[in-house]
Order: sequence, then C-alpha cells, then structure tokens
Amino acid sequence: MAKPAKSDRQKVIDDIRKKQKGAEKRRGFMIVGVSVLIALLIVGAAAYRPLKNNWDERKFNDLELDKIGAAASVCDKVTTKPAEGSNDHVPTDTPVNYTEAPPAFGPHWNEPGVAPAPMDRKYYGTKDRPELESLVHNLEHGYTIVWYDETVADDDSALTELKAVSKKFPGTDNYRYKFIAAPWTSKDEDGAKFPKGKHIAYTHWSVGGEGEDDASKQVGVWQYCTEFSGKALETFMLDYPYLDSPEPTVP
Repeated sequence: MAKPAKSDRQKVIDDIRKKQKGAEKRRGFMIVGVSVLIALLIVGAAAYRPLKNNWDERKFNDLELDKIGAAASVCDKVTTKPAEGSNDHVPTDTPVNYTEAPPAFGPHWNEPGVAPAPMDRKYYGTKDRPELESLVHNLEHGYTIVWYDETVADDDSALTELKAVSKKFPGTDNYRYKFIAAPWTSKDEDGAKFPKGKHIAYTHWSVGGEGEDDASKQVGVWQYCTEFSGKALETFMLDYPYLDSPEPTVP
C-alpha cells in the first residue's frame, strides 16, 4: 500500500515541477517578446522622424525659393554697418568676441576644412554647427548665412522648411549657391541678442558692390525677420551676391 501512495505523491510533485517549468518558459518567451517589441518601437521611433521630415520636405521640391515661407513683409529693412576684419586671421580655437548678433564680419579662423566651413554643407543643426569664427570666414568668401534662433530650432515644421530651402543651393560648382543655414544659440549671446521678436537673420559681408576693392567701403549686412521668408531671402541674395564680398573667387 505504501508504494502506490509514494508513487502518487511523486506524480503530483512531478506535475508541479512540470507546470513550474512551463510557466517559467512562458515567462521567458514573454520577456523576450516584450524586449523585442520595445526594441522595435525604439528603432521605429528613431526612424520615424527622419522619414517624416523627408516626406514633409518633398512638398517644397517643386516650389521656387520665393514661394517658400512667409511674405517678405515679415522681415525688417536691411541694415548695414562699416565692416573690418578682412584677411584678419586668428589662430584656430582662439575665440573672437563678436558684438553683433549674428556677426556679419570680423576677425576669423583660417584652416583648410575648418574655416571656412566646407561649401558642400548647406544646413547645420544645433549639435554640429561650426564655430562662429569659421562661419565668419564663409561670409568673407561671399556666403549668405540664414541664422535661426532657438524658437525656430524647437519648431519641427520651421526646421523642415529651412532644410528644404538649403537643398535649393546644391553642390560646390556654382558659387551663386554660397549659402548656409545655421543656428544661433544661447551660448552665442554673450555680447548681443537678436532684436526682440525676431527669430531669423540674413547676413552678408559686402565690399560695397561688385567690383569694389576699397576696404573702406566694406559693410556688414543684416536683415531680421520674425519667421523665414523665401521672397525676402531671394531679394537679399540678388542685392548682395557672392561677388559682392572680400574674397568671392574661393569656395
């Protein structure tokens, strides 16, 4: 009689262990499944924003520059200030105190591949923008820079618009496409800030007109806007082309 009772108890114990192993296996599968799902969600979220941005930018592909953004009336009148600093090179990593927000001229760095920033990059975000001392060298070479502040940097649709605009100036062969869109950040505001209510600024370093070589006629050129206007930018770049700069024939 004892043996059957022992066998029954062993069967119960074996059944319990079997159920426990099954439950543990199911929990393991569940953990793996949840982990895979979380990983897929993370990858999907990371991929979603670039894909959406690329899709959103497509609507600008067939639009001319002057049809992108707000009307030119969102921009103030162009202002100028006597410029200095042409060919005034300071060692790379030496900070320059620019008193204008943003700068349109001044001393700057001079290092191949660093200053000026390469012409093939037309758009920069807050994490990869060259230093001001590099971009001022771009201005000396005839670039127009569209600066955007942190209000614009926090607006996905506004950034999508600027990225689309930057693609209107492709490549390095055509110097008329000397264009950069770059952020103006709070760390840049040691000496000056954008005028109140303005979130976009266009800048250019002018020699006072194409063909001028009198350094005393050089001026920095600014135009501030509450938001981006392709119409205003087009007029600005026609009025102040790359040839109207201290060093227009280099990239």
